[in-house]
Amino acid sequence: MTRALLVIDIQADYFPGGTLPLWQAEETEARIAAAIPRAIGAGDRVILVRHVSPAPSGLFAKDGPGIAIRPAIIEAAGDAPVVTKRFADSFQETDLATHLGGVDHLLVCGMMTQNCVVFTSLSRAADGLRVSVLGELCTAPTETVHRIALNALRSKLDLVTPDDVWG
Repeated sequence: MTRALLVIDIQADYFPGGTLPLWQAEETEARIAAAIPRAIGAGDRVILVRHVSPAPSGLFAKDGPGIAIRPAIIEAAGDAPVVTKRFADSFQETDLATHLGGVDHLLVCGMMTQNCVVFTSLSRAADGLRVSVLGELCTAPTETVHRIALNALRSKLDLVTPDDVWG
């Protein structure tokens, strides 16, 4: 089985000082930064995703500082490819599929649980893959929104922990 860890939108705009700070963003980032070397050590691919808006201002403005992937994630991921998206679904109008050749199990984590994580995980473009969401490596605007989104996903796919995946 070949796995890939998809790390969605760990970008400056979701952190304190950004356009839309999320619940426990820094704690979630730290858990993801710790999980990436575990994935790499297990032979899993790591793929980063960043959202860039065509708008000149606001969330993920194309030329703004908010689109930057956080340094801890870049450092942990090394030379992992970065997929740029404009929609919640990381597959929609991107080259994500080209990075998944030979992959049969997609592990999804990141921001925002109720939006980009859900839409990517349930994308029709992922139909040929086993998809699992690493719930403790995701976050949303509030804890309640995060937990509701994970509860809804539970009926559609596997929710796993880093220890479930990498022991």
